[in-house]
Amino acid sequence: METPYESETGCCPRFDPEPWDEKEHTWQDRLFIRDHVPCVFYMPLGFGRVMVRNMEKIDRARAHPPAPLLLSDCVSPWRSDIYIEVARDVPDATMTRLSGTFLTKVFEGPYKNIRQWVGQMKQFLESRGKPLQKLYFYYTTCPKCAKAYGKNYVVLVAQVG
Repeated sequence: METPYESETGCCPRFDPEPWDEKEHTWQDRLFIRDHVPCVFYMPLGFGRVMVRNMEKIDRARAHPPAPLLLSDCVSPWRSDIYIEVARDVPDATMTRLSGTFLTKVFEGPYKNIRQWVGQMKQFLESRGKPLQKLYFYYTTCPKCAKAYGKNYVVLVAQVG
């Protein structure tokens, strides 16, 4: 598996929070592979295996987007849907498109702070007068790269329109 992105780690590129922190984004038919990860009380099981399987498909299809974007949707305590952005359709993958208006906010710290971050995100949306339709989590780096960079950024991506 190759990574087409420049990075000091040979894996995930260093994340720049500025374009994502308290910003509004409009997406029109943004293309993703959709897959799922089983969970036990929201803790993913086999996440790495699911990512490797999908990244191999993306590599074969030469479908890497200009910058990596991975979204997670915790649909239940037992399952998370994941969305991996791609540049083109990928054979043998479930494809989906996301459209709408999204507000984003960047958080930094351990994953155990997720509940606190969700509360802060809801306050942010209220301050902007925006109703939450759907909430995604953008994990900007894998755990090894977060450790190497000394920052564990997570972007909450709220669909509001």
